[in-house]
Amino acid sequence: MKPVRLYILVLGISCMAACRAYSQEAMTWDDCVKEAARNNPGLISAIEAVKASEAAGKATASGQYPQIGGRVSGTLTKSTGSAASESYAASLDGSQLVYDGKKTVNNIKAAQENITASKQNFRYTSSDVRRSLRRSFVNLLKAQELTRIAEEIYEIRRGSLELITLRYQSGLEHRGALLTAESNLAQAQYAVNSARRDLTVARSDLCKEMGRPRSSNITVAGDFIVRDIPADDLDLEAIAARNPQVLRAVARKNSAEFDLRSAYADYAPSVSIEAGIGKTGTTFLPQSTQKSAGLTLSMPLLEGGLRHAQVAQARASVNQLGADETSVRNTAIAELEQYRAALFEAIDNASVQEKALRAAEERSRIAEAQYSIGAMAFDSWTIIEDNLVSAKRSYLNARAAALLAEADWVKAKGETLEYGQ
Repeated sequence: MKPVRLYILVLGISCMAACRAYSQEAMTWDDCVKEAARNNPGLISAIEAVKASEAAGKATASGQYPQIGGRVSGTLTKSTGSAASESYAASLDGSQLVYDGKKTVNNIKAAQENITASKQNFRYTSSDVRRSLRRSFVNLLKAQELTRIAEEIYEIRRGSLELITLRYQSGLEHRGALLTAESNLAQAQYAVNSARRDLTVARSDLCKEMGRPRSSNITVAGDFIVRDIPADDLDLEAIAARNPQVLRAVARKNSAEFDLRSAYADYAPSVSIEAGIGKTGTTFLPQSTQKSAGLTLSMPLLEGGLRHAQVAQARASVNQLGADETSVRNTAIAELEQYRAALFEAIDNASVQEKALRAAEERSRIAEAQYSIGAMAFDSWTIIEDNLVSAKRSYLNARAAALLAEADWVKAKGETLEYGQ
């Protein structure tokens, strides 16, 4: 291959690699949800906790089934002044619990409630991840829009400087106006640079919530429309009753109640059937067969108050978790009230800021025309321009705040990551 062609090929490959490196990946909200569902470490941890509780439940349930075990042994005995002797034994033993005061039954029910609690904990984690992911998504959407507005404001300031420069050169404007316009342009450039830095931070935060190991050059596609607007006549107590945090507290209290019953069952006797078969002898593969069968009854008589203390501990746990359930339920209802009011407040504020922006835009158009023909003083015109800049930012902040308030409201309802709104 000729050197020139090789150079062109290498240059082309380098350009393609650079384009890929700097290309932006546009993601919708659904795209972010799907990636977070696969990769968010908090969700993965909660899923594994559910699996662990299910395995613990199976381990607890194994106590109600027959227990069978085998044993094989060989022994060589040598005493001083006597020949060595060998003995071999093989046995198969089994037992079946018949009665234990329903201790095992209550342990199994407690384990089932623990599984329910871990599943509700997963839902609560999913709800928490959704809010964090939504906030990161909205913050990136806001950062993108803020960057666009900052660049738009920069163009406004640049156009103003050009106009004032012409008027200053014509002797129609004083030097203070020119210096003010230059300062405004410098501030606008700083705002652009700051917005771009905020954009990088917002991208990194969204990547973290999606479970990406490192930040990437992504953008998000979306709007600032609030869709989950609560009705005034919602039954907040019914919504709170479905909240995973409340359901988790209920399951934990139920589990504690079964643990208390299990502790009381320790006072009852335990009855089990046992049977076994084995072979013994002095040679390998012994021939002498032994069989056994029996009924075993065990009952505590004196343990220094151990069971009494265990019952007292279990009863205190029930009382504690019952109080926790009440607290969690009351908190859930209060948060629903709080975040519903905050959402209405944010929506109303966004509407007000929109009207303020429309007014500022109209005043700016009129003022620019008046200033260009000398019908308005510079000081009055620059105040109107500053109001327009402030109104643009205030409206964006208000719209983003409404979306964040919506995310808090959805979290208060206990909706999980897959929630469609």
